[in-house]
Amino acid sequence: MNLLIGILTFVLVLTSLFMVLVVLMQRAKSDGGMGSALGGGSMESTFGAETSNVLTGATIKAAIVFFVVSFVLYLAHIYQSKHHEGIDAQLPTVSVPATAPASSPATPVEPKKP
Repeated sequence: MNLLIGILTFVLVLTSLFMVLVVLMQRAKSDGGMGSALGGGSMESTFGAETSNVLTGATIKAAIVFFVVSFVLYLAHIYQSKHHEGIDAQLPTVSVPATAPASSPATPVEPKKP
């Protein structure tokens, strides 16, 4: 289960980075801003007049993947916490050292005389 959670976390990070880049590449309505700085002009030459449609579609698909993977990770963490068997599920055992009985002052023992 930990492997699945690790893989899904990696997919979530990649998806979020992709979504940030796709959003920044889109042109603003005023045709300025970060879209032109991050390659908005090259996207227009690649996709032609459909640039905004392609980037909008990619943003929507990335957002759907982001939310689905986030929800699956949430469910995986809930499943893992409910079904986790092991040392963490048990109460800790504390071993207390046995205390020596209170000793009375030692009295010297005199050997018996024959």
